[in-house]
Amino acid sequence: QVPLVESGGGLVQPGGSLRLSCEASANIFSSSAMGWFRQAPGNERELVARVNRDGTTNYADSAKGRFTISRDNAKNTVVLQMSSMNLDDPAVYYCQAQYTSGIFWWGRGTQVTVSS
Repeated sequence: QVPLVESGGGLVQPGGSLRLSCEASANIFSSSAMGWFRQAPGNERELVARVNRDGTTNYADSAKGRFTISRDNAKNTVVLQMSSMNLDDPAVYYCQAQYTSGIFWWGRGTQVTVSS
C-alpha cells in the first residue's frame, strides 16, 4: 500500500488556481506533520508549506499570501490550494508526512504546469 497518494496536478494559466490533495494512510496521517514540497528541473526539492498536527502552518516566502495548506483529519487528507499562480510555480509537487522522530514518507509527486 502506497502511504501517500497525491492528486490534482495539471495545467493552469498564469494567475489561475489549482488544488492539490494528498491522502495518507490513517496511522501515518494522525502522527505526522504534513507538507508539500516541489522540485523544478535542475533545482533542489524545496518546502512549499507544512501543517503540523496541531494545525499550525508555515509557508515558504514564495507561497505566502497565495497558497493555503489545510488538513482534514477525518479524511486523512492534506490540501494545498494554490492561487495567483505564476511562471515560478511549475514543478513536480510532492506530499510529505513526517513523524516528530524525523522519519518521513514521500508521495510519488504530481506535475504542475503553468502556461498560457
